[in-house]
Amino acid sequence: MSTWDWQVFCKDTIDGELRPSCFGQGGDITYLDWLLSAWGWTLSVASLALMVALIVGSLMGIFRTVPSKALVAIGNVWTELFRNIPLLVQVFLWYHVLPSLIPALRAVPSFVLVVLALGFFTSARIAEQVRAGIESLPKGQRYAGLAMGLTLPQTYRYVLLPMAFRVVIPPLTSESMNIIKNSSVAFAVSIAELTMFAMQAQEETSRGIEVYLAVTGLYIVSAFAINRVMAFVEKRSRVPGLIVAGGSGGH
Repeated sequence: MSTWDWQVFCKDTIDGELRPSCFGQGGDITYLDWLLSAWGWTLSVASLALMVALIVGSLMGIFRTVPSKALVAIGNVWTELFRNIPLLVQVFLWYHVLPSLIPALRAVPSFVLVVLALGFFTSARIAEQVRAGIESLPKGQRYAGLAMGLTLPQTYRYVLLPMAFRVVIPPLTSESMNIIKNSSVAFAVSIAELTMFAMQAQEETSRGIEVYLAVTGLYIVSAFAINRVMAFVEKRSRVPGLIVAGGSGGH
């Protein structure tokens, strides 16, 4: 049984020589440098995709609760389309198929295409959560806003959405953590994120245990950090006495 060798991360990626500081100097790159760079790519893909998912998912969730049948249909089609196609298939569609159909996409970096694929996939799940959050509120809140002279968009902006987002923070926390894990599909289109690093570094060093443990640790740290941030947001935004369940309750 071979022993573990954590010094593998202090080795140069070109000549395999140990570097005293574990960080490359003068243009040299160690496996630790590569690991941290890959972590940065993972966080970049995940954070940008989450922004896309929150914006588009919230909009589609709202569409599914308004009186307009056309907007409801748009929201339903979007949600069912993007949540029922496997994520990896969507990545390949964005990378291989759509640029062939839409020539302008050929100039778009693969990083952006992966962000859109992951963001739209997650937006379908967030749309369902936002819809459920809005529908869980007492219907009297909508009627009260309209009775006060607010337009429907104003009623959503000032009455319904502030309460609905408080209700759906827990499932949004799960989606935020999932998007970190789902970002691993970016390796399929050669984005130099953590999974790509793990596969290549393991092949070059034959130190799969150390490499995959390090990568696993960074995924756990990233997801846990998001969990703590969202827990803080939930605590600060909690409304005392608010109880929402099954479309009833709330004060």
